[in-house]
Amino acid sequence: MTEMTDRVSASMDSLVERYMNDLRVEAGLAINTLEAYRRDLQKLQFYLFAKGVHSFAGVTRQTISEFLGHLRRSNHAPSSTARCVAALRGFYRFLSKEGFMQESPMIGVSRPRPWMRLPKTLTQRDVTHLLELADGSRPEGRRDAAMLELLYATGLRVSELVNLRLSQLNLAVGYVLAAGKGAKQRVVPMGDVARQKIRLYLDKTRGALLKKRESQHVFVTRRGRPMSRQGFWKLLRARAKQAGITTPISPHMLRHSFATHLLDRGADLRSVQAMLGHASISTTQIYTHVERARLKRLHSDLFPRKSRRRDRTADRASVSSREKGFDASLQ
Repeated sequence: MTEMTDRVSASMDSLVERYMNDLRVEAGLAINTLEAYRRDLQKLQFYLFAKGVHSFAGVTRQTISEFLGHLRRSNHAPSSTARCVAALRGFYRFLSKEGFMQESPMIGVSRPRPWMRLPKTLTQRDVTHLLELADGSRPEGRRDAAMLELLYATGLRVSELVNLRLSQLNLAVGYVLAAGKGAKQRVVPMGDVARQKIRLYLDKTRGALLKKRESQHVFVTRRGRPMSRQGFWKLLRARAKQAGITTPISPHMLRHSFATHLLDRGADLRSVQAMLGHASISTTQIYTHVERARLKRLHSDLFPRKSRRRDRTADRASVSSREKGFDASLQ
């Protein structure tokens, strides 16, 4: 790149960093969300350079429309494009507020509707097999059992689980103070079985893993460090294999299973929304689609009118066969 382009790029990069800092401090967004927004803004930046536009202020609604078309042609998932639009809208709102431009080119730009993908869940039988595996003789066995039980009992996100601190547990009453997206906190009950397994882990196992080291995190490794997301993913897959679960599994499947199984047993949608920490009820409503799909399959398999139609078809075939036999006997 030329020296001028380098300076322009550095200037655009500095605006992105200022926006990231604003989101980090003011909105309290999670690190993963911030990094996703950063990548979305970098995509726009690379696109602008390719088109000879060297300033965010030089972007028009037409430019944004063409950029979104470019994403679609690049086989961007609608959900990723929708997040990109949200990132751009917030970024240009920030630039307008800070006086870098008068009007946002995002005004009137609508977010594409993402495909509705039904969340993948485990059956209650598979969950039981997974949670009732023997702890084993190693200290990690009790820790892993406590983590899995708590994850299913509360519907926590995996990041909330591995970052859980002792101060967020209330075993006397039986709840977790979860710290979700945007540093929003919510109280989630955990149930007796999860409480017992966590108490057993804290009393009998955690000290053996820490070896006189100190940590504020509930779940720790032999090195005395907090369990990582990757480490938990690895132990989940290993225990699922032990439990005979052949379905590809992820930590989020237990969160989906938590919500779906609650609704199956009559929980109201608002309560499930509160426990999951969803900002919008529409996010929680996806689980009602899971239940409707299950009921539709159940209806299709068991509804008697369908079986009667099959029976009538079989009866007609039987009668036709007998008539052919009778005709043949007359000849």
